[in-house]
Amino acid sequence: MKTFNTAGPIQSDIHYAIPALSRWDMDEIEQLIAQRRYFVLHAPRQTGKTTCLLALMAKLNAEGNHTALYVNVEPAQSARGNVQEGIRTIIGGIAQNARRYLGDQRLEDWVGETFDKAGPHGALQRLLSRWSEENHRPIVLLLDEVDALVGDTLISVLRQIRAGYPDRPDAFPQTVLLCGVRDVRDYRIHVSDDRGDNQVITGGSAFNIKSKSLRLGNFNREDVASLYAQHTEESRQPFEAGVIDYVFEQTAGQPWLVNALGYEACSEMKAGRDRTRPITLEIMADARERLIERRDTHIDQLADKLKEPRVHRVISSMLADTSGAEITIPENDLQYVEDLGLVRARPQLAIANPIYREVIPRTLTWTTQVLIPYETAWYIGKDGRLDLPKLLDAFQQFFRENGDSWSERFHYKEAGPQLLMQAFLQRIVNGGGRIDREYGLGRRRTDLLIQWPLNPGPLDENRDFHGPVQRA
Repeated sequence: MKTFNTAGPIQSDIHYAIPALSRWDMDEIEQLIAQRRYFVLHAPRQTGKTTCLLALMAKLNAEGNHTALYVNVEPAQSARGNVQEGIRTIIGGIAQNARRYLGDQRLEDWVGETFDKAGPHGALQRLLSRWSEENHRPIVLLLDEVDALVGDTLISVLRQIRAGYPDRPDAFPQTVLLCGVRDVRDYRIHVSDDRGDNQVITGGSAFNIKSKSLRLGNFNREDVASLYAQHTEESRQPFEAGVIDYVFEQTAGQPWLVNALGYEACSEMKAGRDRTRPITLEIMADARERLIERRDTHIDQLADKLKEPRVHRVISSMLADTSGAEITIPENDLQYVEDLGLVRARPQLAIANPIYREVIPRTLTWTTQVLIPYETAWYIGKDGRLDLPKLLDAFQQFFRENGDSWSERFHYKEAGPQLLMQAFLQRIVNGGGRIDREYGLGRRRTDLLIQWPLNPGPLDENRDFHGPVQRA
C-alpha cells in the first residue's frame, strides 16, 4: 500500500509521486551537460532535490552517453574545518557510491593511494582526474548538500573542483552539479589565515566557474491534483470538491506540506483512515491545524531560522507597524530568506504560504502565550460563544499594566505589541478555537480572524468545526 512521503527521497514502490524529471526543464539540463557546464541547483529543504538528482543519475546512465554519479557530501560536515578528515570522508563517499550505483570497484581501490600521494588539498581533484581518464564515458558528478560543509573543508572542495575544471572532460568530470538549500553566491565561508585571524570568503569568489543557478520550484495545482488522485486510485477514497484547491492554497504547492497534509488527513486522523468516507474540507482543515501545532521537523527547522540575523531583518519588517516607504531590506538578505523558502518576492513580498504565515507568529509568541495567567473559561458565555468584548477589554487592561515589560521579552521587539496581542488571544482561543492571520510588508497591521466552534462539548474535548462556528 502506497502512502504520502514526508521523509527523504521518493521510493516509487511505496510512495505517491510526481515524475521527478518533470519538475525541471530537462532540455536546459541536457544543454548544460552537452556544453560541459558546471552549475548549481538549489531549493528549500524537503522540496525534492535529492529525488530529482537520483532520477537524473538513473536517466543519464540508462541512456549510455555519460557516467553519472550522485554523492551526498553531508557526512563531511562533522569534520568542520578539518580538511584532512573532510576530504577523506568525501572521496570515500564518492568511491562507495561508484561501487553501489555503478558497480565500479576501482575508486575504492584508489582512495588510499590517492590520499597518500596528493594529501587532503589535492586528493579530490586527483581522484576525479584519474577516474575521468580511465573511464570510457564522460562523467557527470552530482554533489548533494554541498552547503552543509563548513569552513576550510568547503573552500577545499570548491577550489579543487575549480582547479580540475580546465581538464574536463578527458581528465575531469564533464559536468559537476552542486546542490543545496542556498545558491553558491550565498555561501559565507569562515576560515582562519596564517595569523589565526578569521576571514569570510564568499562562495562566488571560490567557485567562479558556475555558469548557471537553477531553482527547483513548488508543485503547481495540477501536480497536487495528480498526487492526491494517486491516493484515490490506490485506496478508492475520494477527496470532496474543494479539497485540492484548499490544499494548494494553504501550501502554495510546497512539496513537503502537500504530502504532510495528505498523510495527516488520510493516515493519521481516525476519520481519514476510514476509506469508506471521503476526505472533506473539515478533515483537511483539522489536519492543517494538527500539523501546525505538532511542529514536525520541517516546520521546526524553519522556525529555528527565525533566530538568524538575516532572517530577522526580513521577517521583522513584515510583522512590524511600519509603512513600506520606511522599510529598507538588504537585497542579499531578501534573496537568502527567499532561498530558505520562508518568503516569496513576487508579485509582492509575502510569507511563502498560509501555513508558514501561521507558524511564524505562533513560534515567536509561544513562550509568552503559555506564561499569560488567563484562562479560556473566563470568556465563554452561557451560550458557548466567546465573549469578545470582554476578551478585548481584558487585553487592553493587561496591555496597560504589562505592555512594555512583556513586549521587551520578544526576540522580534519591533513587532512586540502586535505579537503580545496575538499571544494573548492565542492563549484564550487555544481552548478550542483557531486564529487565522494576514500580514505583510508595509501593511502596518495584522488582520486576525477568530473562529470558535459552537457545537457542545467540554473545552479541549470533542469540539470541532463540523458544525456552527462563531467568527470574528
